Amino acid sequence: MVISTTAGDRADHFLDCTFASRYVRNPVPKFMMPATSQPKEAAYQIINDELMLDGAPRLNLASFVTTWMEPECDKLMMASMNKNYVDMDEYPVTTELQNRCVNMIANLFNAPIGAAETAVGVGTVGSSEAIMLAGLAFKRKWQHRRKLEGKPYDKPNIVTGANVQVCWEKFARYFEVELKEVKLSEGYYVMDPVKAVEMVDENTICVAAILGSTLTGEFEDVKLLNDLLIKKNKETGWETPIHVDAASGGFIAPFLYPELEWDFRLPLVKSINVSGHKYGLVYAGVGWVVWRSKEDLPDELVFHINYLGSDQPTFTLNFSKGSSQIIAQYYQFIRLGFEGYKNVMENCMDNTRALKEGLEKTGRFEILSKDIGVPLVAFKLKDSSKHTVFEIADSLRKFGWIVPAYTMPANAEHIAVLRVVVREDFSRSLAERLLSDIDKVLNEIDTLPSRVSMKAAHVTPTVDEGVNASEGMVKPGKKSVEEIQREVATYWRNLVERKRTGVC
Repeated sequence: MVISTTAGDRADHFLDCTFASRYVRNPVPKFMMPATSQPKEAAYQIINDELMLDGAPRLNLASFVTTWMEPECDKLMMASMNKNYVDMDEYPVTTELQNRCVNMIANLFNAPIGAAETAVGVGTVGSSEAIMLAGLAFKRKWQHRRKLEGKPYDKPNIVTGANVQVCWEKFARYFEVELKEVKLSEGYYVMDPVKAVEMVDENTICVAAILGSTLTGEFEDVKLLNDLLIKKNKETGWETPIHVDAASGGFIAPFLYPELEWDFRLPLVKSINVSGHKYGLVYAGVGWVVWRSKEDLPDELVFHINYLGSDQPTFTLNFSKGSSQIIAQYYQFIRLGFEGYKNVMENCMDNTRALKEGLEKTGRFEILSKDIGVPLVAFKLKDSSKHTVFEIADSLRKFGWIVPAYTMPANAEHIAVLRVVVREDFSRSLAERLLSDIDKVLNEIDTLPSRVSMKAAHVTPTVDEGVNASEGMVKPGKKSVEEIQREVATYWRNLVERKRTGVC
């Protein structure tokens, strides 16, 4: 294929570097490998120029993922970038460090193991892989039990709240498991344990509880879920277990809420996942999954290979992966210890409270996040009749802040919120700067025409028209004012997203 180099095509198909003339004059094709090599300085500068347009990671308040580590840990990570973790025989020390991390996490989560026992668990590529592995273990154990009972085993399901992260939907779709979601309601944005247990049937392989909802940071009541499920199991003869998705809260609860029962202290909790790259304080991407005991991980899911030098058991979806994040996790564990993690989490919560108080002082917002949970602030406008949270999120980008605006899942879609995740590197001074910039944005949008009223201007006084949320066009049909406002909010959210991604 030949690509034209005319002026009209040049911008679409080629990259020009500001400083490339010092090294090379030819433009670089975007979608085909260049025919010739070029100096390393030019290659570096071309890529660096483009990356300048990315957002600043520390101002990305949408992400739970760690964006700062100590220089000493950075050095350890760089020194191990060329180690393939799967080569356990070649890198036995790295394997040993992973096993130590698994044991430390299992003990932190009160697994019933002795001091000298080896915990059952593995390092993963984030919590997504961890959840896939835990789900597969539950599915296989359920199938075995059904086969022994002579019952059908082709329609497994998992019960979760509608607030679960998308990786649960991926697991359900990829591995053919029905996802039964407990719908949310206004004012209650986590899974209701009572409703969850009501949805459990003989085909339920597990109930997934979330320790730190992505939407509001709230911890679900795992203790109540455990007690209700024990009662139902006793009545039905089923053995429905619990998995705890502690991706966000697993490295928070043990340090801030040690008396809270959510982990292996509850008998039906059979496995737990946690993200090392969130409040485990390691760069993306590392996750962990641990099981209560060996009996909870079916043997046939563990593979043994010997072509890398020795017999090596493996239970992962990925094969080759870097060692650096595992080494970084071990560094953080021994560097900070229990005391250090506790100090970091307490500081995050202090900054969260300061941010929450500042937002409340504006008189414009209602706080939806709870005092006990992940250090984040989820908040919505008290009055969204003139402007929306999507306008605020869009305007904050002018100051460099990335603050997500989104609507709640079913059945609370009409609630639109902003969320600020407070990480270790989000200092009190940054919180104060964010509050100052939010105040500027509020003052600015107050001077602008109401986008909601502008879009609703086509509606007759009898509210006989609706707004098409995807195109901003009027469509027939009776709608309430509240429905129109929700559709307008969706329209502006979609517009902001199209602007952000360049799809307009």
